[in-house]
Amino acid sequence: MLKRLLDYNDGEEMDIVVLIKNSQLRHNKKNKLFLAIQFGDGSGEIRGNFWDATNQDAATFSTGTIVELNGKREEYQGRPQIRIYSLRVVSPSEGYQLDQFVKSAPEPISDMQNEIEHFVMQIENSTWKTIVEYLLKKWGKRFFDYPAGKSNHHAVRGGLAFHTLSMLKDAKGLADNYEQVNRSLLYAGCILHDMGKVLELTGPAATQYTPEGNLVGHLVLIDEQIMLAAQDLKMDLESEDLLLLRHMVLSHHGRFEYGSPKLPALLEAELLHRIDDLDAAVYAITNALQHTPKGTFTEPLLSQDGKRYYRPKRDTALDNAKHLE
Repeated sequence: MLKRLLDYNDGEEMDIVVLIKNSQLRHNKKNKLFLAIQFGDGSGEIRGNFWDATNQDAATFSTGTIVELNGKREEYQGRPQIRIYSLRVVSPSEGYQLDQFVKSAPEPISDMQNEIEHFVMQIENSTWKTIVEYLLKKWGKRFFDYPAGKSNHHAVRGGLAFHTLSMLKDAKGLADNYEQVNRSLLYAGCILHDMGKVLELTGPAATQYTPEGNLVGHLVLIDEQIMLAAQDLKMDLESEDLLLLRHMVLSHHGRFEYGSPKLPALLEAELLHRIDDLDAAVYAITNALQHTPKGTFTEPLLSQDGKRYYRPKRDTALDNAKHLE
């Protein structure tokens, strides 16, 4: 069986075909150019620096390019990286496709579609249910194919739907425990909260932000989609039901500094924000632990304020868990 990118250990040399997930031309402390490259395949991603780069190198080894990477895995400041010996662009005639290098969610799309549909059927408010159904139909192909992020949580094919479904399961537990929670509003918020990412991102392969993503962002984009849906469906645009649903998506980042135009002002909006944060954290930590030897710590996780997490020597739960790939 051929080794994939994350199958290599520190000190091992590699000669492997990978995808350049991201490439940026930068200056080092001596003002010399280098390429900061994020390599990826179906196992995950590792960064590496291509030193003494030129503008031509930046054009040749750009984001979305499939290359043959010759190098060695090392550790730098607690994080894995690749010492690059050489890079070669792989030609189309060699038979490689972008899809081969895209990591996928651990659950089949058809299963996620059925499970999310089950939650949709439990939304009792007709306004929220109709809008959710309308937007799932409109954006369903992208929704079940796209990642939930460019490089952070659930940045895999199908990651958006996987993240949404995981949040719905958490929401069910909270609604079962706290009878004062409006289950329908919370479910609708979970399903719609990140749907704007189908417009914010380019897709699962070599994911980048679209102009709409950079200039507007997914919170505002999904609010706009909700209003467009309401217009198409001839709904009352000033109804409280519509206002509550819009507040759910516009406040779900929880803080102004995290990009929320409004702070959560509903119990369900506060829960949506916390569920979103919880699921992103569990995913990031679990993903790191799966590539960490037992009895050692993960690399520092930027999404968790640089904290490192220990994988116990008798970690049977993670052994039996679905791998996030």
